[in-house]
Amino acid sequence: MTDLSIPAGVAVNQCLAVLKDEVCLVITDEPCRSIGKALFDAALQAGAEAMLLEMTPRQIDGEEPPALVAAAMYAADVILCPTFRSLSHTAARMAASDRGARIATLPGITEDTMLRAMSADYRRIDVLSRRIAALLTDANEAHLTAAGGTDLRFGLQGRAGEADTGILRNGRDFGNLPAGEAYIAPLEGTAEGVLVVDGSMGDSGILEDEVIEIEVRGGYAVNIGGGEAAQMLLASIAPFGNDARNIAELGIGTNERARIVGNILEDEKVLGTVHVAIGKNSALGGVVDVPVHLDGIVLEPTLDVGGVRVLEKGRMLVE
Repeated sequence: MTDLSIPAGVAVNQCLAVLKDEVCLVITDEPCRSIGKALFDAALQAGAEAMLLEMTPRQIDGEEPPALVAAAMYAADVILCPTFRSLSHTAARMAASDRGARIATLPGITEDTMLRAMSADYRRIDVLSRRIAALLTDANEAHLTAAGGTDLRFGLQGRAGEADTGILRNGRDFGNLPAGEAYIAPLEGTAEGVLVVDGSMGDSGILEDEVIEIEVRGGYAVNIGGGEAAQMLLASIAPFGNDARNIAELGIGTNERARIVGNILEDEKVLGTVHVAIGKNSALGGVVDVPVHLDGIVLEPTLDVGGVRVLEKGRMLVE
């Protein structure tokens, strides 16, 4: 049995700074049960009023949890969500955040990712992520290119960049664990060009022998082509109409320990990569509210934010 006590302790004590007698709720499901139990044990060790709640796995990222789970979230001080599907962009998570809870979601996390990416230098992640988020906030546009064929422009006017640092110690703080990205919701209707996803997207796993080609017009993915992974993506968004094709997020990975493993939770944090999401952006400061949010990873990108080059062929230029 893998010993997860050390990374669980990092999450509970360093990242969320759980205090004695705080109500700490861990929500998990069968695929992430061992990680949920390790986090619960760490919260107990911290002296919290700890609770472990296991639910039926959701079908897609962004699907709402059962009403009972949402009610428990609303009552907790601290919430950790190691679940098969992401609760990050749900109304239940946002309501708990608005009430003042500090929350970490760990969607699709594996024991391997927990052991590796939770051992990163979170002080460095904090500084780098905040610097890039500030650049995103100050910029009116961004331009993303890559050798694989990506050439995509985004309007950022009026939108604020956010830093996912892993340091979630104040009321209403929210982020993923393992952490490590800066992100923004591009202004709806502004994204134009071509996105070629060559890392991973959704449930694709590592894209080794194929890519997903997405034509973007007027802020929407108007054409999605490729092989099996592209067909999986189309099937995932088909039930949710055109809003599921909204260009929802531009994100930059900042975790030097993360690796492309075919799991978006870790893949989107990889230092030197960019991810672009489609679907819901209302949790990121946008106005599109649809129950799906899918990130696509672009490898070795070049990214200009306003007048600043942030990445060049996968090399981080911001310090």
